Amino acid sequence: MTCALRFSAVCDDAHPSPDGKLDLHGVYHDLSAPGFPARQDHLVLVLVLEWGRSDHGRFQFKADLEDSEGNISLTVEGESEVREAPEGHPPARSQLIMPMDGVVFPQPGQYNFRVKVKGETFRGPGIYLIDMPEEQAT
Repeated sequence: MTCALRFSAVCDDAHPSPDGKLDLHGVYHDLSAPGFPARQDHLVLVLVLEWGRSDHGRFQFKADLEDSEGNISLTVEGESEVREAPEGHPPARSQLIMPMDGVVFPQPGQYNFRVKVKGETFRGPGIYLIDMPEEQAT
């Protein structure tokens, strides 16, 4: 088996718990803005990658935030250390929590994260940006 994206979300905050769970707060799929380009002060991208049985070592990953036309407005890059999973245990997983500040969305519409790892591309979470005049937002 190759790498797989098992979970993804965009939220206000996320933390790993001592027992291996992920605690997420404020998961969202839509954002409203009173004009564009729009700036989101803070958001957190959460990805859970599941690795193949033969995967161990350091692996690079990249997540591009793309609009519906494929224009990239943000790129997050990093690496994950993968340890071999013992026989009889689930495959190794990486819980990636990536806080981002000052994210700019150039125009309204659909945005999706495209996650690239080990030569594969996965569709990550999406956010739909709504153009809402200030007088409607208040």
